[in-house]
Parts: sequence; C-alpha cells; structure tokens
Amino acid sequence: MLAAVLAVGVALTALVSIVTAMSTGDALQLAGIAAGTALAAGIGGGAALYLLRGRSIGAQIAAVALTTVVGVALGAWVAARAMFISQHDLSMLVVVLVPAGAVAVAASIVLGGHVLRASDSLTDIARRIGDGGAQRAAESAHAPAELARLAEELHAMSLRLEDARARERAVDASRRELVAWVSHDLRTPLAGIRAMIEALEDDVVTEPDTVARYHRSIRNEADRLAALVDDLFELSRSQAGVLQLELERVSLSDVVSDALAGAAPVADAKGVRLRGVMRDHVPALRASPPELLRALRNILENAIRHTPSDGSVVVEAGLEGCHAFVSIVDTGGGIPERDLERVFDVAFRADPARHGDGAGLGLAIARGLVQAHRGDVTVRNENGGCRFTVRLPVEPAQ
Repeated sequence: MLAAVLAVGVALTALVSIVTAMSTGDALQLAGIAAGTALAAGIGGGAALYLLRGRSIGAQIAAVALTTVVGVALGAWVAARAMFISQHDLSMLVVVLVPAGAVAVAASIVLGGHVLRASDSLTDIARRIGDGGAQRAAESAHAPAELARLAEELHAMSLRLEDARARERAVDASRRELVAWVSHDLRTPLAGIRAMIEALEDDVVTEPDTVARYHRSIRNEADRLAALVDDLFELSRSQAGVLQLELERVSLSDVVSDALAGAAPVADAKGVRLRGVMRDHVPALRASPPELLRALRNILENAIRHTPSDGSVVVEAGLEGCHAFVSIVDTGGGIPERDLERVFDVAFRADPARHGDGAGLGLAIARGLVQAHRGDVTVRNENGGCRFTVRLPVEPAQ
C-alpha cells in the first residue's frame, strides 16, 4: 500500500507539471523539496508517536495531525523560498498557513476526543463482561465503524459468556443431582447385600431354600451394581467426547428388530403390548451396531417401564428426507410440559407418575450415543403418551 501511494504521488506530480507547462528541472526541484520535508515530518511524527506510545489515542491522533500540518507548512515555505517569492508574498503565505494549521490541529483534537470516548466505552463493556454484565454501551453507537464493530463483538461475547455460565451452573446442578441419585442407588443394594451376607455368616438363615434365595438376591443386586457402573462409564465417555465408534454399514430394520427382541421379555413380564412397524425402505446406515442398539433399547425400555399394564408401545422406523428415523410411542400418560426439556439430563426423573427403577442415566446415555452418530433425539407428548424420535443421517458418516 505504501508503494502504491508513492507511485500515485509521483504520477500526479508528473501530470501536474505537464498540465501547468512546468519545466522538468523545476518540477524535480519542487518534488525533491516536498519529499524531503515530508520525510522529515514523518520521522518527527514517528518519534512523537514513540514518545506518546503509552498515552491516550486522542493524544496520538493530535500528534499525527500536528506532524502532517507542520510537514505541509514546512514544504510550502521551503518551496516558496526556493521559488524566490517576495517577502510580502511569503508573509502572506505564512499568515494563511498558521491559522489553517491551527484549525487542523483543533479538529484533530476533537476527533481524538471522540475516538477516546468510544475507546472508553469499549473499556466499560469489557469491565462489565468481567462483572457478568451484558449491556451494550450507548456511546459505541456513535463510534467509528471499527470500534463500533469491536463493541458489538464484545457485547456478543458477553452474551455468550452469560450463556456459558448458565450452562455451567446447570451442569453443576446436574452433577450434584447425579451424585445424590447414584449414592442412593449404590447404598440401597449394598445395604441389602451386607444384611444378607451377615445373615448367612451368622447362620441366621440355614434353610436350603432360603439360603439359595439369598444367594440369588445377592447375585441380582451385584448385577444391578455392575450395570450402574457400566452406565456411569458409558455416560462419562459420551460426555467427554472420547467415545470411539467402529462404524460399518448396518440395516436399520435389523437393529430395530434386535431392540424389539431384547425388550420383549420385559414387556411380556409387565403385560405391555410391543409392536414394530417399518414405514419405508431405509438404505443401509454407517453406524456402530452395539452403541446404536443400546441407545434404542434404553429408550424402548424406558417407554415400557413407564407404560402401565395393558398399555402398548409401538416402534416405527422410516425415512424423512436425508435422515432415517425411529419413533418409540408409549401410552404412559405423557410427561409434564415443564419437564420435557430435561428428560435427557443426567439423573433427571420426571413426574412420579412416570417414576421407575434406575438411576436416571438411560436417556442421557441414549442421547450421547445418538449424537456420537451425528444424529439427534427428541421427545414430545402425543395422544396420552410420549413419542421419542431418533434421527440419523443416511449419508455415509465422515
């Protein structure tokens, strides 16, 4: 840019000399005088900026303006002397240059003050960001374009920080809730196991049938604890973003059939009718069968758990544009509207009407696994029940 400005200056000098029929010698002489004085003024301005580097931007703008004015005035005065202008004309030139320079310096001071006020408004915004505020400074609306854009960016960053703080508070509350639920779910089976082991050790229970029943109960409680630990491990992997999926081409209908087959004994034991419907032919997906199956089973078992006896759960699969979908519709009475946005939160348990066993991790794990497949899962109330919908991209995963 500097080279381009110099080139334009040289071209304009040559053009003016041609138009005014100025001799080449005079043109070179005047150009040399102007260049020399401008260079001297530039060096002086650079020195002034260096000395004022720790001062306000208004003072620096005033210094730049003063340097420019001095450079122009000095160039005009030297050029006039070189052209042998009379003393009277030279005095008149000085009279013109001095007030013009004073006005220019005054204007630069006003401009510097304006920029300084805009800069102060940015400082005020930055200070409020640290204090948690997100109000836009009124002065930034009249600031130069660059500073106004910077003010807008600072304001937007403040809003993002506020959102991040809110999410952090929500995560922290969820974490405390999870610890409370897990502590409860660990304490209950451990207390039962300890009581049964003490009864066996103290020969309080000696009948073979009762001893066998205690052994089975201990085994069941141990399996329950192992499942809880597995859920916690799976949840931590999905939330930390370290879940590694081994993708392969899978048939969605096969995964849905496997989920239905695995959940059928639970549904039969509770007296819930379970049915699957394939709406469309869905191309093979790029997915990890174990993780996708677990996500669907978690949602399906949650629906069965909250559906009363003689109720029904319907699994529908099909194609919506470039996404495959699996919808699980139950007749469990629905979820309060205030809780719909929280059903996938860690350790969240909805209304007591839909309360069941478990640590409240199944749906959170399902969401993490679906998101790891670049999909999403949603829920809404429908016809006296809930519809959970999993959507997965049909195009090959990257």
